[in-house]
Amino acid sequence: MVEKLRIALIAHDAQKAAMADWAHTHEARLSRCALVATGNTGLQLMTRCPSLAVDRLLSGPLGGDQQIGARIVEGKVDALIFFIDPLSAHPHDVDVKALVRVAVLSNILFALNRTTADTVLLSLMPETGR
Repeated sequence: MVEKLRIALIAHDAQKAAMADWAHTHEARLSRCALVATGNTGLQLMTRCPSLAVDRLLSGPLGGDQQIGARIVEGKVDALIFFIDPLSAHPHDVDVKALVRVAVLSNILFALNRTTADTVLLSLMPETGR
């Protein structure tokens, strides 16, 4: 039996709508994955895409980024999709940098924008695949 693809989803505030739109576009594929998200991103996803089962963690600034980082280190995440807002300052920037470091060191798939997220998801889950 093939294990579900485990994807972590995070979006900065200015990118949450874009993440929800992306998830809606890929809802059928994502419904076959094990999804984990930071609190507010997960809420947006569940509101826009009711068929998705999302394991919601804490909000990013309240420790959600660190919770996802821990899951990556434990080998419980196959891919991280993080829609970052590059034009805004973030008070929890240190947590974001730590999460990026963990994702890179753990050598997992890591997408920072919609085009890369599309490529990652479509390459891992072609129409008739996984």
